[in-house]
Amino acid sequence: MNDRALKILEFNKIKEKLKKYNVTSAGKDLVDILRPYDNIYEAKEHLEETKEAFKLLVTKGTPPFEGVHDIRSGISMAEKGSTLMPGQLLKIAAVLRTSRKFIDYISHKEEEESFRVIEDICQGIVPLKNLEEQIFIAIESEDEISDRASSTLYNIRKSLKDKNASVREKVNSLIRSYSAYLQDNLYTMRGDRYVLPVRTEHKGSVPGLVHDQSSSGATLYIEPMSLVNLNNEIKELMLKEKAEIDRILAELSGKVYDNITAVKNNANIVWELDFIFAKAKYASELNCTAPIINDEGIVDIIEAKHPLIDRKIAVPMSMYLGREFTSLVITGPNTGGKTVTLKTVGLLHIMALSGLMIPARENSTVSFFKEVFADIGDEQSIEQSLSTFSSHMTNIVNIINKADNKSLILFDELGAGTDPTEGAALAVSILEHLKKRGCRIVATTHYSELKVYALKTEAVENASVEFDVETLRPTYRLLIGVPGKSNAFEISKRLGLPEFIIGDAKESIASEALKFEDLIQNLQDKSIKAENYARETEILKFEAAKIKDKYEEKMYSLNNAREKALIEAQREAKKIIKEAKEESDQILKEMRELERMGYASDVRQKLEERRRKLKEKLENTEDKINNNEDSGEELKSVKEGEEVFLPSLNQKVIVLSKPDNKGEVQVQAGIMKINVKFKDLRASKGQSKSEKKMVKRETKLNLRAVPTSVDLRGMDSIEASYTVDKYLDDAYMGGLKEVTIIHGKGTGVLRNAMNDMLKRHTHVKNYRLGEYGEGGTGVTVVELK
Repeated sequence: MNDRALKILEFNKIKEKLKKYNVTSAGKDLVDILRPYDNIYEAKEHLEETKEAFKLLVTKGTPPFEGVHDIRSGISMAEKGSTLMPGQLLKIAAVLRTSRKFIDYISHKEEEESFRVIEDICQGIVPLKNLEEQIFIAIESEDEISDRASSTLYNIRKSLKDKNASVREKVNSLIRSYSAYLQDNLYTMRGDRYVLPVRTEHKGSVPGLVHDQSSSGATLYIEPMSLVNLNNEIKELMLKEKAEIDRILAELSGKVYDNITAVKNNANIVWELDFIFAKAKYASELNCTAPIINDEGIVDIIEAKHPLIDRKIAVPMSMYLGREFTSLVITGPNTGGKTVTLKTVGLLHIMALSGLMIPARENSTVSFFKEVFADIGDEQSIEQSLSTFSSHMTNIVNIINKADNKSLILFDELGAGTDPTEGAALAVSILEHLKKRGCRIVATTHYSELKVYALKTEAVENASVEFDVETLRPTYRLLIGVPGKSNAFEISKRLGLPEFIIGDAKESIASEALKFEDLIQNLQDKSIKAENYARETEILKFEAAKIKDKYEEKMYSLNNAREKALIEAQREAKKIIKEAKEESDQILKEMRELERMGYASDVRQKLEERRRKLKEKLENTEDKINNNEDSGEELKSVKEGEEVFLPSLNQKVIVLSKPDNKGEVQVQAGIMKINVKFKDLRASKGQSKSEKKMVKRETKLNLRAVPTSVDLRGMDSIEASYTVDKYLDDAYMGGLKEVTIIHGKGTGVLRNAMNDMLKRHTHVKNYRLGEYGEGGTGVTVVELK
């Protein structure tokens, strides 16, 4: 991809924004060298890895990058066999820990969604948990080695602590003895040795070694002779401590050297993961989606926003190209958004082909182009003494020399800067030549000749940016299939230009031109209406499909619940029967015991008879439960519209058709139409017990008990979505008009998940972030229908 297009389309600014989401400078270096990939396979794979990282952020939260730093210098030193500093070892251990944690982070159950590309990347991670733990045990901070690093170090420090305590006791004793000669009754340290501050005039009274003198010369810092041996012992212990620390660091550095290939490989994978997740975090911040990439030159961008324009003020732009036509000529007023449209199309292609998700709606499509050429903006060069026209033409010559059928070409004000007639003729010739090469072209212009060219030329289409004459402001909407109208007369009239001047101007224009302008206006009005109708139809279709899916899912859950309830009831009934049998046997056993103790034999016969009848009754009841015989009488025949009972669903259904040759009938169960066996139907016997219980439970529902807010903090996005869906159903049934969803500020993952859900929820009329006093960006206020 040529550097000129990357610069004009401001891809470098995208990369600067992307680097804000990197954890390490090594990850930022990978962003610096990011460019569109040379083949469609690489572009798709890197886009897929970004998409997978985005899903991981949503489902599993923040990736385990805690404490990760750039360790390339430490690895370089370790490769040479150098001894590393404690801080370098700690950072290496942190990277090893992150690489190991990533294996757990991407793990999933068999039935859960996999992350193919990122799993392949993490396949190369070699866990070095022992080395990682040894470093963390031995080193506490960048300048402190732990006592647990070795038993030798522990013993040395214990001895050093005891020796220091002895020295302090001795020093305090000397201070009391020499207090008359001291400047202050305290000791100090000079070069790790304990000394006393002696006044200069009394230096002979305190025998010892002079180590230092105050700046005024009034005080000498003397080490008493009785402390020399103790200080020497402390110094010796300190040297041993340093030697042991050096040995520990050398040993740990040696272990890093022994595993340097795995350490280096793990670090490179962590840098790559840092780069990938920076792309995903950037996509999350801009509400991006992964576009479809094709190599057929087809472009279909839906409601895209320029990523460098504030999302609150950016107007969504939709644009398609490559099916019915390969060239698009955009006309319209200045400041109407033509240049922004060009830059948006070009930049989104560069982003997608670099593995970045784009700020557009789902199912947007981009094409793989080997080159994106852009001739945009004022290219006047003072140094080369080139006019605006000359500079543009130099760039256009370069494009003509290099463009082919794998090129996307963006022209801003093609042919401008020279005589309008000649400029328009040149523009038409350039567009026609590049079109024949199979290039995909988007060009903006003010020339009416190009509108006519687009109208009469195959594979070329007009487009315009909409302008509201009432407000005298552009709407920044792109209308494809409609050439732009100048609106000069209407604008001048609204600004107060006298009617007679406008009339004279109209008379000087050929009637065909005026009719053409009127035709454009008519086409534009019809196009806007058609687009609105299509958009409303699409929304209604989407909502209908969503409602259908939702109710089918609820019906499925309801059927499962009913089947479970029926099985549970049968299990409970069997349990009751078993207990009754056991109880009856126990009673009879006790009665036999009584008989043995003196009751007559005729009593025994009566008891045996009763026992037999009880057993038969229990067995009959058990058979009825197993065979579901109590669900109603079997039917001889049915007629359409008849209400019957379906035991498998435990509910009444309406017969919609007579039995077919397979013995099946179609019935309506709630909102569902299903085919069932005729022999499974039973005669309806009024309201079932389960229905009575359901009615009874529903009449006791306290709709006023629904709270006005729901707290999602601490939940993941899936659990939160399920909770909010159920809560909105309850709130809607409870008659609430406005509710609050508390998701917290955090990383914004929960907030984004809620936004995606609320956009499509059937009960939601409108929603917004909380204002000051309501919770700010930590809550979303939802208005219900």
